[in-house]
Amino acid sequence: MTIKIEHQPSQENLEKLGVFTWPIWTKEVSEFPWTYDESETCYFLEGEVIVTSKNGESVQVGKGDLVTFPSGMSCTWKVNIPVRKHYQFG
Repeated sequence: MTIKIEHQPSQENLEKLGVFTWPIWTKEVSEFPWTYDESETCYFLEGEVIVTSKNGESVQVGKGDLVTFPSGMSCTWKVNIPVRKHYQFG
């Protein structure tokens, strides 16, 4: 299961996806397990996170990243800098 990351996507692409109409989620510095029942695409407005999948692969994502997490993925989120992101499931 692969996490798809687009660093600094174009404003045009973000508007085409409708990112700025999606809900906003925030999270303080913390660490927690998470499983994706469906895929999630999100755009980080603020923050920095290290996401580690069950097989031990880690990625760092944060401000300016457009990220898609696959359905069925189990991972641990380590929020190093408080997060504020737009998100959409499905």
